Parts: sequence; C-alpha cells; structure tokens
Amino acid sequence: MTEFNSGEGPLFMDPDPEAARQFFRHKSRALEDKVMSVKEAVARFVHDGDYLGSGGFGTNRIAAAALHEVVRQRKRNLGFAGHTATHDFQILAAGNLGGEKLLARVDLAYVVGLEARGLSPHSRRVVETGQLEICEWTNYALACRFHAAAMGVPYMLSRNMLGTETFSHSAARELLCPFTGRKVVALPALYPDVSLIHVHESDCYGNCRIYGVTVADLDLARASKRVIITCERLISNEEIRRAPHETVISSLCVDAVCEAPGGCYPGNMPGEYFSDEDHLRHWLEIEKDEAAFAGFVQEYIHGVADFAGYLEKCGGAARLAQLRDLEHGRG
Repeated sequence: MTEFNSGEGPLFMDPDPEAARQFFRHKSRALEDKVMSVKEAVARFVHDGDYLGSGGFGTNRIAAAALHEVVRQRKRNLGFAGHTATHDFQILAAGNLGGEKLLARVDLAYVVGLEARGLSPHSRRVVETGQLEICEWTNYALACRFHAAAMGVPYMLSRNMLGTETFSHSAARELLCPFTGRKVVALPALYPDVSLIHVHESDCYGNCRIYGVTVADLDLARASKRVIITCERLISNEEIRRAPHETVISSLCVDAVCEAPGGCYPGNMPGEYFSDEDHLRHWLEIEKDEAAFAGFVQEYIHGVADFAGYLEKCGGAARLAQLRDLEHGRG
C-alpha cells in the first residue's frame, strides 16, 4: 500500500508479531497454582525498563494495589500505556519525585485529567518538565493497538486521527486503502512486557471473571507478555467450571494471581464499592505543593508494608463498607 504521511512520535515497542511469538511460545500453559502476594508478583514480573500496561478505565476497576507496589518497590525507567489512565497514571507519576524516575516513556492518550474532578497537578509537572518521552494517541487508537497485538497482526487499519495534530505527534502511518483508494491510518500493534489487571474473581490458575464493562482488558491480557491479576475474591476452579461462559481472561495469559480485596480503591469497582471521591480530591489538592505531596507519598505508599496498610490509613473496613453502601444505593 502507498504510504503518505507518518507521525513524528517515537515507537516504543516492536509491533512485529513474530518477535512477540518468540516469547509466547515458551510461556507455560500448564494449570499451575499462581497465587502469590502482590509484593512477590511485582518483584518477580515487573523489571526496571519494562513497558507496563494498566487495565480498567479512568478510576474504574484499576489495579491500584499492584500500582502502589510498583511505586513502593521503586521500579525504574518504565514505559507505560496511558489508555484512559487517570488515577493509575497519577499513582505511577508519584514515582517521579525527588529526582527518581519510575516513568520514562509513555504512549499517552488521556492521562492528566481525572474526568470531572480536575487535572492532576503532579502528573502535569511530570509531563510538562520533560521527564518523559511521549508519543500521543487517542484512547481508541491505543485500544486498536492492543487489539492488533491480541490478533497477532503488526497493525490495524482505522480512520481514527486522520487530519489531526494528534496524528502528527503519534507513530502512526497514513496509507492508501487498496480497495477504496481512500486514506487510512495504520496503528502499530502494542505488546506490553507486563500488565496489571484487577478483576472481580479469579481461580488459582488465573481464569478470571469481570462483571460489567471490560474496556480493552481482554485484548490487553492476550497482548501482554506477562500478566499480573489482582482480584476481589479467589474462587475455586470448580466454581469456574460450573459457569465457563463467565470466564473472560484465560489462565493461559496469566502469570500471577493476587487476592486483593479493595484492590481498586479509591477507584470504583462496579458492583462492589463506589469510588472514594473525598480521597481522590485529597490527592488532587495535596499535589499542588510538591513537598507536601512527597510527604503524602512517603506516608501512604512507602510508609506502609502493603496496600492493606494504605487502606487502613484511609479508613479501612469501615470506609469500604460505606463505599459498598453507596455502590448499592444504600448511602
């Protein structure tokens, strides 16, 4: 196909499905017990320099417990797919404080704003001070890139971003369709090194259930070389087998399963608990002063042993009970 324009942004990950297949062909498909702590999973499967994918959407069903652990373990020079990443990007950006550099390169779509709540002051600082190498996309473009990787093809064709400045700052390419003679955009496949996905239920092998909108997570799980699952509840494989149609992520994709009740907090876990809007506002407010925010991160992330410690500081079981009532219309 004839190529016209190319975006000027950097392409961080190789879109070649054959290169990815070299990794996937050696990945175990055995039914192995993969249950471990979040701390162990992040230590084993998230390495400095890795490219990280994050599941969920905005503040909804994000793997907050695993994201906190990535910051707590002071991982370095990570790439990241900012696919409607709001609080998850905000958490990771906390690793770029005091000269530290958790994030180094980002495929960026919607990352600085927390929807109607406002913009994250610290996320803006990290982006605007040039701490990151950035390539721009739309949310849909990133979803297409995960879908291409899940399909095992090097790119997907779309009309997304045509004629926009976003295209100019992306790494997409403009081609001539051989069937219609019209311009289309080639969106390169995106294969993360490791992704963090929070689900409602999983068995010990990593067969997962998500209740509600799955966003791009089914493609993300298939596209990623390694997958860490955090779940609200561990259930038996017998229960999984009783309703196999409810399994949306297969154990074939998963490397670690971590039971993490409340693991999306302060985000919304559909059908479980509502978002803690007071705490999200507190994040946004304290970020305005970098020194105050550094103290907050030290107290709430580095100063606790694990995510359960963070939850306890935020009100623990009593606060989660209030948020469950809100989610179910009892508040």
